[in-house]
Parts: sequence; structure tokens; C-alpha cells
Amino acid sequence: MKLIVGLGNPGIEYQFTPHNAGFLAIDRIAERCGVMVANRRGRAVTAKAVLAGQEVLLAKPETFMNLSGLSAQALLKELDLPVSQMIVLYDELAIPLGQIRVRERGSAGGHNGVKSISGVLGTEEWIRVRIGVGKQPTTTGREIKAGGTSYLLAPMRKMELGVLDEVLDDAARAVEMILTQGVAKAMNEFNRRVGGDADPKA
Repeated sequence: MKLIVGLGNPGIEYQFTPHNAGFLAIDRIAERCGVMVANRRGRAVTAKAVLAGQEVLLAKPETFMNLSGLSAQALLKELDLPVSQMIVLYDELAIPLGQIRVRERGSAGGHNGVKSISGVLGTEEWIRVRIGVGKQPTTTGREIKAGGTSYLLAPMRKMELGVLDEVLDDAARAVEMILTQGVAKAMNEFNRRVGGDADPKA
């Protein structure tokens, strides 16, 4: 069993905001697996699924973003899993919308959900798929002010949702590759800079 966690905030008002990219990615994976994320356990809504031939538990914490670590800890304990068996998907303002990055470990970089998980678990050694929601270098788009809070919690525009919709499939495929071929292979495949150069450490 692997634990796949998407970060976000519960509530319809947050559903299509940049900060809920992790929730939307879990919904996309669930859709591909033919399951509904509706069961409640470990302070999250969850669904058991078979992804890339492996049993997984998909989870969307109900603790709100800043307390995501409490749900991740509860789920790992209930499933009796080490943190190495967890993959977390979340939004990343430092990455342009339309791109993703896979990492084996790393600092929070100002992301409160990541800060909560690392703080509660006492380690930054967990796999993450970061979904870019930042400004695209080739478009004007909305101005993202320092900190980005107002942008992250505001509904995305139709054009932005269209770009995000496409990258959610990449996020799902990245998780599948991590499960089947390992995180290093997924990093080489998906960590691309604009222009197509591999950026496996980003």
C-alpha cells in the first residue's frame, strides 16, 4: 500500500483556487482509477484504488492547509506505513503554471502545508510532486503580489484552469512512474525547464 496525499483546503469556495491544485490532482487520479474520494479516515476524505498495478490510498486532508501534517501523520499511523511510502502533491508558486517538478525531499519554501507535514513528521525526506501555479513566463496573466496569498486563494480564471487541467494529467502520470519506475526516473522525465532542458534537481 502507498499513500498518495493531495494538499488543499476543504470547502466549495476553495475548490478551483491555485492552492487546491493538490486536491484537484487527487481527483484526477481517482477519475483515472474509477473511484470516488468520499470515505473518511485519518482526518481526510479518502479512496482505495489500484494505480499502475499497486494498491494506493488517495487522500485529501480535511484539516485545512496549515494543519496538513496532522492528517498525513494519522494516515501513515493507521496504515502502518513509513514516510517513504507517501507521495504528496501540492501547488508551487515558484514554478510556472503548466509545469510540474518531482522531488525526493526538500524544504517548505514558504508553503504552509509542506511546513506542517515536515514539522509533524520530523523529516523533509518524503516524495513530492509540485504542481506549478506561478506566473507563466510567456504570458502577462494576473499580477502575483509578494507572498501570493490573495492569488492562491482566489478562483482561477478560465484560461488558467485550462492550463492546469492539462498538467493534472502529467501529475497523475508522474505518480504512476514513481510507483513503477522510481522517483529518479520520474524526476528525469518530468522536471523540465521552459525550453525542454532536463532539470532533475529542481
